[in-house]
Amino acid sequence: MAERTNPITPAGFAALRERYEQLFAVDRPAVVEIVHWAAGNGDRSENGDYIYGRQKLRAIDRELGQLSKKMKAAQILDPSQQGDRSRIFFGACVTIADVDDVHRTITIVGDDEADASNGRIGWNAPLSRALRGARVGDVKTVNLPTGPKEWEIISIDYPLGE
Repeated sequence: MAERTNPITPAGFAALRERYEQLFAVDRPAVVEIVHWAAGNGDRSENGDYIYGRQKLRAIDRELGQLSKKMKAAQILDPSQQGDRSRIFFGACVTIADVDDVHRTITIVGDDEADASNGRIGWNAPLSRALRGARVGDVKTVNLPTGPKEWEIISIDYPLGE
């Protein structure tokens, strides 16, 4: 079974790397120091600092493992390098309107950098999948948990290169 790649913007990858480095270089050593100090205080079975520190260390190690897997599977795609800017692909900033003429602007980003409250929709989200490849003026139906909803593509933009 082939590994699944995960598209991500350069900024999204930088955020993953920054989080990994923060955990690995700052947070984990601080917790290791606390656990080491607490272990020297005698009975570990009733030592709250030791028990909590070990739990915190396991949580950090688990997150480091998850971040490492995400970074290995990441496929960094720069939306400013998109050749066909007339269609919706990864990194597109899209304005859509529903049948009530309510406009919504979204940016299609990697699943690991999605933030729906800020209009950043993951590449594999239902709305993103429905919009892929569409052009301005196309009407796409999105199957939502509340039922199907139609969206018309009003505009498509991509970030400019440096």
